[in-house]
This record gives sequence, C-alpha cells and structure tokens, in this order.
Amino acid sequence: ELADWNKRANLTAIIEYEAVQIKHFVDSLTVCLTARDILTGSTQTRTRVIDVGAGAGLPGLALKIVFPEIELVLVESVAKKTAFMNHMVEKLGLDGVTVHTGRSEDLARDKDLRDSFDLVVARALAKLPLLLEFCLPFCKDGGKVVALKHGGDWSEQESAANALKELGGQINRVSTVLVDGLTDDRIVISVEKTGPTPANYPRAVGIPGKRPL
Repeated sequence: ELADWNKRANLTAIIEYEAVQIKHFVDSLTVCLTARDILTGSTQTRTRVIDVGAGAGLPGLALKIVFPEIELVLVESVAKKTAFMNHMVEKLGLDGVTVHTGRSEDLARDKDLRDSFDLVVARALAKLPLLLEFCLPFCKDGGKVVALKHGGDWSEQESAANALKELGGQINRVSTVLVDGLTDDRIVISVEKTGPTPANYPRAVGIPGKRPL
C-alpha cells in the first residue's frame, strides 16, 4: 500500500521492500526502548498515544499494530498523507484511531487534545527545541514525549535546555539504537512532562521555526 500510494502522494523516499521493513517499521518500534511500559499499560482506560507530524503514519500505525489496545491520534498537515492514513486504518480494520489534518500549533489548543496524552511520539519532525514546542502541549503531566532522532552527539539535547525549562519537561532517558540496518547514530530521546505547559505555547504557525526557544 505504501509503495502504491507513493506513486501519487510522495509519502516516502524509501520504498524498497526490505528497506521499508527496517528503516520504517523496525525504526518506528524503537519507541519501545523508552516507552514500552506506557504502551503496555494496565490501566482501566486505554493508553492515549498521539503521533505528531505522522507523515505516512509512522511510527503511530506501526505501534497500533503491535499494541492494539492503545488509543491513537495521528496529526499531519498534508492532506494527501492523512488520506493515506485514513485508508490504512480502514484497510487494516483498526479501531481506536483518529486522524487529524492540521498543524500542531493549532490542534494543540483543542481542549480534547491538549494535556491529554500518555505518550507523544515524533519521528523526523524537527530539531529538539522546536519538536518540544509542538509536542509537549499534547502531553499530560507525568506523560512522555519520545523523539526518534539521528546523531548521538548530544548537541540537540544541550540546545533544548531552555525549551525544556519553558515548556515543563525534562530529559529522563536517551537510548542508542543498535539494530542491523539502522545507521546514522540513531537515538531515542524520552522527555517527561514535569509541569503544565504555559497557555501561550505553542506559538502561532511560523513563529516557533523563526524564533526557536
């Protein structure tokens, strides 16, 4: 399905079968390095997970397939990509999945989305200070933002210090990905939500990119 839709929707540059298995699906599941406890939660209510900037639905849809009990929300601003995700939800018969076409700067102000997720995931979204402004407003206190990143030189973590202080979060774990076929010094950064994100964040569309925290 991914390869077929990619002919007209430009979902991914990676379409070779074996490469997709490793560089998309296995890569998506590296979220488990820091958040398996949340994904397998035993609470009476469903664990709520949101994938911000979901693209073709990764890592969100891959996590939903492996952990079917989660309630999943997918956020993506490009309509062709959300059309693909809606198609896959129907094709795979997945329940408890909602797809939103829109910007996180706007959707993070929705009362049903803000401060309401146990886990926020982001893959290939933005530099860490910008990613945190997009993601932490969705996260409930005590929840986690998990970012899949390249480059294990700590530069992004260091640059995010002010954003963490301003938005109410702290890095609680950084895991190195050691999987055959996954290169580029991949790491998984886990950020715990330690306090409420001020109401003025995220800032209006365009401003976070121009003036990162």
